[in-house]
Amino acid sequence: MQSFRAYRIFEENGQSSGSFVDLSLDDLDPGEVVIQTHYSSVNYKDALAATGAGKVIRRFPCVGGVDAAGVVVSSSDARFKPGDEVIVTGYGMGVDHDGGFAEYVRVPADWVVPLPQGLTLPHGLSLWDTMAIGTAGFAAALSIHRLEQNELRPENGKVIVTGATGGVASLAIQMLAQLGYHVVALTGKESEYDYLKSLGAAEILPRKELVMGTRPLEKAQWAGALDAVGGETLAWLTRTMQQNGVIASFGNAGGLELHTTVMPFILRGIRLIGIDSAATAMPLRRKIWQRLATDLHPQLLAQVAHTVPFAELPQVFPQMLQGRLRGRTVVGITGARASCQQTGGQDARAPSAHGG
Repeated sequence: MQSFRAYRIFEENGQSSGSFVDLSLDDLDPGEVVIQTHYSSVNYKDALAATGAGKVIRRFPCVGGVDAAGVVVSSSDARFKPGDEVIVTGYGMGVDHDGGFAEYVRVPADWVVPLPQGLTLPHGLSLWDTMAIGTAGFAAALSIHRLEQNELRPENGKVIVTGATGGVASLAIQMLAQLGYHVVALTGKESEYDYLKSLGAAEILPRKELVMGTRPLEKAQWAGALDAVGGETLAWLTRTMQQNGVIASFGNAGGLELHTTVMPFILRGIRLIGIDSAATAMPLRRKIWQRLATDLHPQLLAQVAHTVPFAELPQVFPQMLQGRLRGRTVVGITGARASCQQTGGQDARAPSAHGG
């Protein structure tokens, strides 16, 4: 069986690092569905895993990449057939199951989402769209969905988004603005103010002007919040929410610990919701992807995302960890044209499915 390229992460002397290798389908973890990967994407979690900056990988060696979108090559599960366009995000991808940084992936059928088609978009989502959205956009959409389940509405007041130039936040700002929310973007990057306003932010809160205070309750400002930062920023959010305000927490770029008091919870009735997109059950997962193809579809994906060739993947990781990227990075893998409008056809050289 012919080989294909993959970016695999290894551990040596307690340190992890990644490199390109040639694999066969027999080298991949088992699963019922084999997919030719057209696109993947780079998430903060991927950068941590590939560089060893974070203890993300649970099994070595492992092909990196928590996202993949492509075309089914073969399937032993009746729900999928060759030629189907599909998405896989989260679960064990790139952590304890070979992930999307490979020309082919093999995964359990229960992880696979059919590409949403024929909804409010003229032709549904393209494969490129799904990876421009990816785990980051899925997390943003899931956060908004959970906030709305907790009675957040545009008329309730302002919604603040922290870490505003990051992948999740950039997409969240678009989605919220499209739904009619007054969005406040919190950022430390002065050069990105115009970019954030172009995405739909009504106000910019410069991090250097942020006065967090020390009281258990500060001035009530926000009806809702989407937090990518954690640490002191999340603690400050708890102190500044309005009555019955709700926070979605999905990131820890600013720290793992949370130091706050019970006062915001028992005197203002605020709610803090954790967002774990990787483990989202399939019924809700499909519902969120349906929303991403309808009312939550980001209108400015091409402005938020850029595409890099597979060969340039390793260069992206340090840039992401150093905060030098904004928005989303899509990786063109196999049979993919770096376009936000079209996806490449199935490669005639695709190997046959094997095992599972």
